[in-house]
Amino acid sequence: MSAIRFRVLPQNRDQYAKEKQRQQVNHFLLIVLFLLPGMIIFFLFLLWPISKSFNLSLYKWNGLGAMTDYIGLNNYSTLLSNGIFQSSLIHSFTLMILSLVVQLPLALGLALLVGRGELKGRRLFRGILFIPFVFSEIISAILWLYVLKPVNGLANVAFQAIIPGFQPVSWLADRNIVLIGIFAVITWKYFGFHMILYMAGLQNISKDLEDAARVDGANEANVLRHITLPLLGSTIRLTIFLSVLGSFQQFVIIQVMTLGGPVNASEVIATYLYKYGIQRTNLGYGSAVAVILFGITLIFSIGYQRIILRRDYSADTV
Repeated sequence: MSAIRFRVLPQNRDQYAKEKQRQQVNHFLLIVLFLLPGMIIFFLFLLWPISKSFNLSLYKWNGLGAMTDYIGLNNYSTLLSNGIFQSSLIHSFTLMILSLVVQLPLALGLALLVGRGELKGRRLFRGILFIPFVFSEIISAILWLYVLKPVNGLANVAFQAIIPGFQPVSWLADRNIVLIGIFAVITWKYFGFHMILYMAGLQNISKDLEDAARVDGANEANVLRHITLPLLGSTIRLTIFLSVLGSFQQFVIIQVMTLGGPVNASEVIATYLYKYGIQRTNLGYGSAVAVILFGITLIFSIGYQRIILRRDYSADTV
């Protein structure tokens, strides 16, 4: 008895193509539907203000009336030749360098101590060290105004109790040390945030790798150098990125504590923008400052992400 063969006819190709196209269109519309609210907010509150700031920087304008006094790049030439702006630029870079060489290593050391060390009460210390980051910048600045008071301030009282003959210091009134005092407050405020990031990175590192290195004869310094830190590299690179951007955006703490003084000794780019652009209603000049600040952060962000963070975006990178 011969077998009966059945032939399955293919679906209509035109109908299948139309169905596939309809699914692709629906998928595209769904993506647009979810992205559109965020893109609208992104355009209204980021791209449009940036383009508007660049346009304003080409005018001499006080915020009232129409912009008719076009001066081209004069705001930029005046800005770059201004000594106070140059000082504010140096101060911003100084805070950035101090953050990289003091704040981040301190946060990393505390993360290793709390996360990998045999410290008793580690959970308690973890909570205590993270508390400053929970406070707002305004509250932190007001607290430290009392700590750094020249008369009966907590800092001077503590040093007088520890160091015999210690003379009270005007931490925020001395042009030579005011920036150090500001940096101490910034470090107190933010090192807990970086510490938590490092601790999260440490949790992704298997202790078996470190134990295997110890069994092979490596001491703690070698384990830290050749095992822990390389595997923590992606987190370290991220904290460097955040720290640099945060240093250039510092405003509230400095504005509340010193107003950029004494005699512009703690002036940074953001406080300079506020003082000489907004308070003096010279919005064209202030927009030029904002454009330069945006340019610095944009160039760093793009360059750092393409050169340094690029390896962390690759799926093949461990």
